[in-house]
Amino acid sequence: MLKTLTRKRDIEHWDAEDVEAWEAGGKDIARRNLIWSVFAEHIGFSVWSIWSVMVLFMPQNVFHIDAAGKFFLGAVPTLVGGIARIPYTVLTAKFGGRNWTIVSALLLLVPTLLALYFINRPGTSYPTFLVVAAFAGLGGGNFSSSMSNINVFYPQRLKGWALGINAGGGNIGVPVVQLIGLAVIATLGNAYGNASVVCAVYLVLIAVAAIGAALYMDNVRNQQADLSYMIKALKVPQSWAIAFLYIGTFGSFIGYSFAFGQVLQISFKAGGESVPAATLHAAQIAFIGPLLGSLARPYGGKWADRLGGSKVTLDTFVAMTAAAVLVAVSSTMGDHAGYPKGGVLVAMIVGFTALFVISGIGNGAVTKIIPSVFEAKSRGIAGDSKDKAAWARNTSGALIGFVGAIGALGGVGINLVLRSSYASTKSATTAFWVFMAFYILCAAVCWAVFLRRPSSRSATAEGTDTDEAFVIVEAEALVLRAESESLDSVDISSARA
Repeated sequence: MLKTLTRKRDIEHWDAEDVEAWEAGGKDIARRNLIWSVFAEHIGFSVWSIWSVMVLFMPQNVFHIDAAGKFFLGAVPTLVGGIARIPYTVLTAKFGGRNWTIVSALLLLVPTLLALYFINRPGTSYPTFLVVAAFAGLGGGNFSSSMSNINVFYPQRLKGWALGINAGGGNIGVPVVQLIGLAVIATLGNAYGNASVVCAVYLVLIAVAAIGAALYMDNVRNQQADLSYMIKALKVPQSWAIAFLYIGTFGSFIGYSFAFGQVLQISFKAGGESVPAATLHAAQIAFIGPLLGSLARPYGGKWADRLGGSKVTLDTFVAMTAAAVLVAVSSTMGDHAGYPKGGVLVAMIVGFTALFVISGIGNGAVTKIIPSVFEAKSRGIAGDSKDKAAWARNTSGALIGFVGAIGALGGVGINLVLRSSYASTKSATTAFWVFMAFYILCAAVCWAVFLRRPSSRSATAEGTDTDEAFVIVEAEALVLRAESESLDSVDISSARA
């Protein structure tokens, strides 16, 4: 322990691509930072989604907030968390990964203490609850700083798996807070005062995260990721396509995580269950989807390492479309029967669970595309191999934050579409059909931007043969259309597979 307390916290030069240094101890340093990064991000996700649990302790006859209002209450922290991800991306480079992890963990005390105070004040106005919920968005920012930091520690060949582990471990914070909420409801009931137990648990875990980061994490001082790198990244057209695809994967994961419990609670109440019984029944099921989706995310990154991020992403959206059809058809049948019940309800839950799992796989696959794109683009910039590797690392790290922010806005969209659907039709069916159509659009964008070969005619028009009309930006599979000149200065011939 004394050695831990006295060791140097700063690493002046870190080169993850140096195989000799990696095997000589670099991988152990990276693993140690990954473990505590995952834990801190995990707590951040739990606090970010804590209001998906708090609303289960807020009966309408006490707090006077209807279903549509609760969906909006879930959308607010999602929105704030998405915005927070942009500045959080560059703060690890500015202050150091260890230092910022400590600070960002301690900042989670603010939304947790606010939730603890106001959940015990049922006379509080709805606008006040919106402001309080907005502070939970600080937990959403932790994803970007954590991912940007871990992106520095791992070599290109292992980024898909490492980033998948980091993000997946963070994502598990969503089902864990829901499990804690379930345990409280099952043992103590859903009276609003019992929500204090959930908050108290996280006050302790926040302290553990901050202390663990202080003792075991490091600052990489040759990391550079300021907003200028983000601007450079956004000049590459594929960056915008990646952000759009992340709306479909991560936006679905976080949006459904906030909404699934409420959808179930409404369905069980419509079936005649009392509010406490409906709440407990919903809590017993709601955590399963986010848990399985979180566990699936590292495998999305691993398969992307092996098969190519774009191929795995396309398959993801095809599967998500099929799952959305199952949910929408089940919901439509439930509307005709008055409410979903029996086999119809089971089919809807199975479809929702599939959406969580598949979106988790897609999260890992889309994240893998980012470093691959900039590794390819770095081949066309001036400098030696180390300069190019540093540029690719810093630029992709900056883009991760932007993509994460845009993706989180997808979660806002899901809650707002569900809110609108319930407000206008008293059902979520319309929202489910909208989600299905969006996944079809995502699949089309993925194919058109990353997988479609240019026609012979367009290739000939540019004076090159068909094989040279696209650029390999993933060593395994990913291709970009050369006719779009998307990689600017990358030499096409040198980037061929």
